[in-house]
Amino acid sequence: MASTEERLKDLRNRKARSEAGGGQARVDSQHNRGKMTARERMELLLDDGSFQEMDALVEHRCKDFGMEKNIIPGDGVVTGHGTINGREVFAFAQDFTVYGGSLGEMHGLKICKVLDMALKTGRPVIGMNDSGGARIQEGVASLGSYAEIFFRNVRSSGVIPQISVIMGPCAGGAVYSPAITDFVIMVDKTAHMFITGPEVIKTVTNEEVSFEDLGGAMTHGSKSGVSHFTAVSDEEAIQLARELADLLPQNNMEKPPIRKTSDPKDRICEKLDTIIPTESNKPYDVIDVINEIVDDGAFLEVQADWAKNIVIGFSHLGGNTIGVVANQPKFLAGCLDIDASDKAARFVRFL
Repeated sequence: MASTEERLKDLRNRKARSEAGGGQARVDSQHNRGKMTARERMELLLDDGSFQEMDALVEHRCKDFGMEKNIIPGDGVVTGHGTINGREVFAFAQDFTVYGGSLGEMHGLKICKVLDMALKTGRPVIGMNDSGGARIQEGVASLGSYAEIFFRNVRSSGVIPQISVIMGPCAGGAVYSPAITDFVIMVDKTAHMFITGPEVIKTVTNEEVSFEDLGGAMTHGSKSGVSHFTAVSDEEAIQLARELADLLPQNNMEKPPIRKTSDPKDRICEKLDTIIPTESNKPYDVIDVINEIVDDGAFLEVQADWAKNIVIGFSHLGGNTIGVVANQPKFLAGCLDIDASDKAARFVRFL
């Protein structure tokens, strides 16, 4: 039987291997693409010193295709909980340096554990996705874990806020789950969401399409409406996730946090007299109206590039979080079409 000293040494070695991810060469490759590692993302998302990791030493149990010779503790996802501005949240970050962030059985069950604990305690969940999809070496066991995640996404819907940050080339099952969460944030140029990649599209339909046109941030932000926010970098995407989490209640039984403001709620909005033109056929920007009314002129627009004839977003009145839905006279004279109706209806349902 191993001595206590030997067992402690083994534990420290396994923790070090878990923290090293896929090794320095793959970490450097991640940085060269302008992307942060999973642990760097987690540290930036949560308040300093608040992150408590869970299941850091979990390993896969696949013995096919030589996988038993390639075991990395943590199995490609960093999970745990911490705080954002002092409020508790649960989070996970997929590690692209370990098996390409692919989701195997244990990887998926780690995410399921986070979702279960978040639902049980009534806390928001933030998922940072950077994954090649299902781990084909694990076959149906991998797909089974995806099904478990989807089930928990649906069960949590309307109960706790779920925020997905897409930070890499996510394909297949790796995007089904984010697409059914409450908010999707994509990083421009490095993030992609598609059911299947350009090569499969070419094989099946003989059509050539680029990664960006098929599932880039601008495609989903302006054409499909799947993405709610587009960020220029990992850092901006994480800051948006923090801002969103700060606006929302912890769960459907709580009220949103009240923000301190020096803006009196009974002030007169004199600028409205000049923003709205006297001629009824002359367009104006409804965002100018919103900025004049809300606290400190601070308005976080949601889905800004999709269905521009309606404007939705979050703001504050008297320190209270509010949702805003407004027709936009600048586009299609503010008339409703199918996309605008869907955009407003989904947002009102969330509120």
